Amino acid sequence: MKPLVFDTSALLALLFDEPGAEAVEALMHRASEKDQPMLMSAVNWAETCYRVSKKRGEEALAQAKEFASNTPIMIVDADRELAEIAASYRASDTLALADAFAAALALTRKAELVTADREFKSVESEIKIAWLK
Repeated sequence: MKPLVFDTSALLALLFDEPGAEAVEALMHRASEKDQPMLMSAVNWAETCYRVSKKRGEEALAQAKEFASNTPIMIVDADRELAEIAASYRASDTLALADAFAAALALTRKAELVTADREFKSVESEIKIAWLK
């Protein structure tokens, strides 16, 4: 079973109870039941923390960190290989830097990328994508 890679938009949908939150929750539940790996790049986690803090403040950030520590989503370090693949995606001007790291992680782990961000249309031929509505 393919691992799931969550990009920032997927986790924010869940944390902010935005459209797509129920789908993310269902994917996480199903993945937990099947012992399917769930991943997020450290760069996407940084972006998630930044956006939670900016939009909702430090208390919400503390809650997001607590949530993350109690879920099976593994935060994957941005090593040299991941950085170089992400740089390639970014250089093509189709993805923002954090999105490029999510795509690179999905590519290297042969994972399905969970996202609501339509920027990923540009890599849909290379990466399996679970689109959130």
